[in-house]
Amino acid sequence: MLGSGRLEGTMDMFSRDGLTFDVIDSGPSDGDPVILLHGFPQTASSWSRVSKLLTAQGFRTIAPTQRGYSPQARPRGRRSYRTSELTADIVSLIEQLDQGPVHVVGHDWGAVVAWSLASRRPELVRSLTTVSAPHPGAFARSMTRSRQALMSWYMYFFQLPWLPEFTITRARSVLPAALQRTGMTLDEARVVQREVVDSGALTGALNWYRAMLLDGPGGLGAKVSAPTTHVWSSGDTALSRCGAELTHEYVTGDFRLAIIDGAPHWLPDQRPADLADLILDRIR
Repeated sequence: MLGSGRLEGTMDMFSRDGLTFDVIDSGPSDGDPVILLHGFPQTASSWSRVSKLLTAQGFRTIAPTQRGYSPQARPRGRRSYRTSELTADIVSLIEQLDQGPVHVVGHDWGAVVAWSLASRRPELVRSLTTVSAPHPGAFARSMTRSRQALMSWYMYFFQLPWLPEFTITRARSVLPAALQRTGMTLDEARVVQREVVDSGALTGALNWYRAMLLDGPGGLGAKVSAPTTHVWSSGDTALSRCGAELTHEYVTGDFRLAIIDGAPHWLPDQRPADLADLILDRIR
């Protein structure tokens, strides 16, 4: 579905299964498409700095605000947020875009969706760049081989019903303060507060965590054949180096591990030039 107020050849929304997703479509409409998938707790706007650099090189960037975050795509119930459903949304986006296989980039939870897409529908993915979140199988193994289980403490808290929402909405300083401790700036944290918490997207965002095990363990061992770059930053407080280093075992195509020293988890926001260079290197 193309938006009614769109520029010729661009997409500002797409629909699937009764849900409508907002899209930020930038760059030349005939440029090679690059799908940019955001993570938690952000929206498509988190890719704005990287998108500007990619479109300056002639690429078309398509950044959807995903399930639970888009105002018209917030189904109830955690089962609606299984990884298989999140992946099917992006499959539908690519098919409606109708520009053949695409380059896919994902950060954080967006990387999880990207891994799933590349393993389930390899014919749709020309190249893959995953940022921060390693392959799910590597992540699972890192839980017992590193400090990852301790680093993931917040994931256990998010499994609880209603309490995370109550805590975050009742005390408005809780989430911004927590994000700043992970390296996000105050201005970036305020954007999250406005776009996710104040907009009513919080429960949908948390449901990605609550549904993470509902598809079963099948995807943990799924291999990816697309040429792949995995990007990890040494200042990431949520994801360990162990998972990043194990990821190569799950890629049968050309694989590169890129480490950005001294950077926090929020690479699209804070190191857009470095990240764009790595994406362009993989694409080319």
